[in-house]
Amino acid sequence: MDPKVLKMSTSMTATAAKPSTPLCVDLDGTLVKSDTLVDSIFALVRQNPLAAFKLPAWLLRGKAGFKEEIGKRILLSAETLPYNQPLLEYIRAEYAAGRRIYLATASEERLADSIAKYLGLFSGVIATGGGKNLAGQAKLEAIQNHFPEQEFAYIGNASPDKVLLKNAEVAMLANPSAGLAASLQRQGVSVAQVFEDRGSKFKALIRAMRISQWPKNVLIFVPMLLAHILFSKEKLLAAGIAFLCFSCTASATYILNDLLDVEADRRHARKRNRPFAAGELSGKAGAALMVVLLAIAAGLTRLEPPRFVLCLGLYFVTTLAYSFVLKKIALVDVLTLAGLYTIRLIAGAAATNVPLSPWFQTFSLFFFLSLAVVKRYSELHNLRQSGTTPKNGRGYQVDDIEQLRSFGTASGYAAVVVFSLYINTPETAKLYSHPHWLWLMAPLLIYWISRIWLLAHRGELDEDPVVFALTDRWSPLFALIALIVMRGAL
Repeated sequence: MDPKVLKMSTSMTATAAKPSTPLCVDLDGTLVKSDTLVDSIFALVRQNPLAAFKLPAWLLRGKAGFKEEIGKRILLSAETLPYNQPLLEYIRAEYAAGRRIYLATASEERLADSIAKYLGLFSGVIATGGGKNLAGQAKLEAIQNHFPEQEFAYIGNASPDKVLLKNAEVAMLANPSAGLAASLQRQGVSVAQVFEDRGSKFKALIRAMRISQWPKNVLIFVPMLLAHILFSKEKLLAAGIAFLCFSCTASATYILNDLLDVEADRRHARKRNRPFAAGELSGKAGAALMVVLLAIAAGLTRLEPPRFVLCLGLYFVTTLAYSFVLKKIALVDVLTLAGLYTIRLIAGAAATNVPLSPWFQTFSLFFFLSLAVVKRYSELHNLRQSGTTPKNGRGYQVDDIEQLRSFGTASGYAAVVVFSLYINTPETAKLYSHPHWLWLMAPLLIYWISRIWLLAHRGELDEDPVVFALTDRWSPLFALIALIVMRGAL
């Protein structure tokens, strides 16, 4: 069934509420598909990483006090929240019919008020405040006090809502948890309507892990390729385990980055469709998945040498620093990205105990710096085309675009110069019987780098050049030609 379609149970007609019955709507997981408290916590940590150390102390004040402390510092944008669209359409229809509708939530009252004001559909707000956490029985009592001697209809989604649904004249659900739906059925609670607005959770998990980015970690195998020992079973196994370690670690850091950037992503035309920004996955699920992935990576490192573990640790720490601080500093961000690619090469050499030429390390630094800069260039180009200003905290202005192009193209061509100098070294003569064949690689590199930048200038390049390389029909052909050239040089 299309997740955007409104699903109604067969009991709807028999249990329909009278128009005079006030309708109370839960917020987290119901009207909004995400958990606003978790989103607020990650938004706060992104804004001030040191605030993470204050969270336990705030929690000692109780849930209400905890939410109030978060609410004082962070107010999510009501405009960009991922609303349950079928439910929102229903509320608008009821509002147009003159029904009284109330936002009844355990969320902090400042956020609830801002959402109610933005939507303009609610007659009032019943929310956590004044030191009282309005969840479960406490919310029921607050609603009953608000409507003495009057029935109410309620829409919820999770187990804490069960007591309200049982006492409501009409019970309705929105994206309900399996446990709640089954429990209500066992207790004979008739559900009038179910508002579904969600896709496959499994697909959302796969998207959150960004498995499409795992090909970046193929760089682990490059030292073996350059040393001409690609078919050693022992080294292939070591490289394969290293690949999985980096892939799991990278996915964990992607998830953390998405959780921290959830507010910024919701304001982005493309990134707002990411699982956490779109509310397809909760922040709690993301945190749990992140822990599992890191545990798998840590377990696999027992099969790798200590030098590889150090490289993986450096990659993880650098990625965390990038997520919290470095990505906000112009130029430092692209240098960090280039360094993370180079770390993969060094880690591959460490895992397989294969020496990595200093020439190739230098080449990779310049080459990947060019790719990192073209990514930022594409982002700014898209912003300039749309007439908007950067709001992602990257530290760049649209006017920087020409300077970035100079940096990126110069770095790309510098990589070609380093490669050309490498061809004439004694080290190359030891590895290749016909090193002059490698000169054919130079124009190939010049063409590929120039083409990347030309497409970026035209606005035809995806913001991620790695994704572009994987989907571009010409890049695999260039890779095949490069392999043929290397084979001829042997």
